[in-house]
Amino acid sequence: MAQKKGLGRGLNDLLGTSEASKPSRSRNNQQNSSENTSKEVKTVTKEVVKEVVKEVEQKIKINLIEPNKSQPRKQFDEEALQELSDSIKKYGVLEPLIVTKKGDYYEIIAGERRWRAARMAGIKEVPVVIRDYTDKEIMEISLIENIQREDLNPIEEAEAYEALISEYNLKQEEVAERVSKSRSTITNSLRLLKLCEDVRQMVMYNMISTGHARALIPIEDPKLQYETAAIVYDQKLSVRETEAYVKAILEKKPEKEEKQKPQKDLSVFYSDIENKLKSILGAKIAIKASNNDKGKIEINYYSQDELDRITEMLYSINKEMM
Repeated sequence: MAQKKGLGRGLNDLLGTSEASKPSRSRNNQQNSSENTSKEVKTVTKEVVKEVVKEVEQKIKINLIEPNKSQPRKQFDEEALQELSDSIKKYGVLEPLIVTKKGDYYEIIAGERRWRAARMAGIKEVPVVIRDYTDKEIMEISLIENIQREDLNPIEEAEAYEALISEYNLKQEEVAERVSKSRSTITNSLRLLKLCEDVRQMVMYNMISTGHARALIPIEDPKLQYETAAIVYDQKLSVRETEAYVKAILEKKPEKEEKQKPQKDLSVFYSDIENKLKSILGAKIAIKASNNDKGKIEINYYSQDELDRITEMLYSINKEMM
């Protein structure tokens, strides 16, 4: 009985109940207390088991594991991978990959970088923890993991947000809640997708910052946007200088283009006139046409005598017309 009382008081103290401080009044009370204690023991045991039991880690052949096609991260630093590979050769893969079963293979949820480095190191088996997630959950987890580790470049992060919104009909507020970011952060990230592909590449390779990139967004012409980004990179402009430069480009008034009439192919017509004038004047004639039906007629001469002859002929033509 002493043991039961002791055990009962210990659990009651653990659970914060007041019955442990009261003396036992009868055998029935003791039995009731014992039964209650037994129930409490089972309850506490279940809770302790939940805390103590960890996910089962196991080893799987590396050739049975494939990367997640929806993995937000597309670029991996080869030098950093080689360093991790060298470490794995010495110490093995210390942190297990998180995978999910997909038919006859396992898809990576988290740990693709370790998987790549392990393959480079020639490792045949890697430690994994198998979990069952939906495609949406897998994408969210992959995105969150990469964001927490700052593994994604700004364009990859923006593309991942866009995928969550378009593929799973999430709102920006919902995406922000899932990745523990503010809505404005998500909005500013998504704006980077308005950049042309060439400028996106410059952001991905850290040639220009996200601040520079956002300043370039108002330039809608892809060619001009890229040319401006190249100037920003070459001249090492600050973000404020870039904003001012872009503003100047957008405020520049386009030159008034003259309305041009559709050009007709008049080369044959002009050639016929040139030949007729040549036969009259006995000199080489060239008609230079320009826009709006304007142009000029050139009379070529090769000596002073030929100039005098042409001049006298024109005078005589003028007299006849008068």
